[in-house]
Amino acid sequence: MPGSGQIRLLRRRIRSVKSTQKITRAMEMIAASRILKAQRRVREARPYAEQLTEIIKGLAASNEAKSHPLLQARETVGTVGLIVMTSDRGLAGAYNANLLKRAERVIREESNQGTQVELFLIGRKAEGYFKYRGRRAARSWTGVSDSPDYLDAQNIAQTVISAYVEGRLDRVWLLYTDFKSSLTQVPHAMRLLPVEPSEFDGGSKIPPEFMFEPGPAEILDLLIPRYVEAKVFHGMLESAASEHASRQRAMKSATDNADEVISSLTRVMNQARQDQITTEISEIVGGAEALSNQG
Repeated sequence: MPGSGQIRLLRRRIRSVKSTQKITRAMEMIAASRILKAQRRVREARPYAEQLTEIIKGLAASNEAKSHPLLQARETVGTVGLIVMTSDRGLAGAYNANLLKRAERVIREESNQGTQVELFLIGRKAEGYFKYRGRRAARSWTGVSDSPDYLDAQNIAQTVISAYVEGRLDRVWLLYTDFKSSLTQVPHAMRLLPVEPSEFDGGSKIPPEFMFEPGPAEILDLLIPRYVEAKVFHGMLESAASEHASRQRAMKSATDNADEVISSLTRVMNQARQDQITTEISEIVGGAEALSNQG
């Protein structure tokens, strides 16, 4: 027979689930608002990257970029760098798991070619994942994934650029999550270094009457690293938007599941109360009959 203790336990569980539901609903709303902000930042950063690319295209058409160190592919690749962008916080569904699975695939492909892999990790999730598996990161950054800043992207880009120019890295991959829509985010691996010269094809050659001070080569030395920084920043912005979208979906699913749990527990509690009431009525009726029979 269900007792008052069981009913109290069910009521306590319902209150607990309702409290959790309030948290998940609040997190869902916060993530939704941050998606819009992240999308706006992606749009705001696009004109800078586009204009930068157009300027480099014009100079590259003048054959000034062919000897630039960041555009020169190495004949022999010994060490490859991987920039892996994950989040600092969890509760984002499969967002981090999908990106880390893509990173493992790139690591496996590079290792099969006999190259050594160095990790450059963004986010505590990547740091914890590879640390648990005994992989040491060359550098890691935390606290920058939720709301990326250009200075953070500049720091990350300059780290790998220096390693590439000094010969410590022969190729660099950028792994981030591409934001397609609120429902679709795709892990993406892009070669960051060396910069593919074909990215600057199609530019109009700058007319000879233009004079440069400093010369085109010096300008490219300034602009191509900025171009790499812009690509890193773009990846960080796309990853931030994807993280918030994944978290919104995960929290909405948790909120909906809480509704189902509450409904199920409420049905069980109502049934227990009904059984208790029925039992008590039966006991009262049985007692009354016993007393009348004695009379």
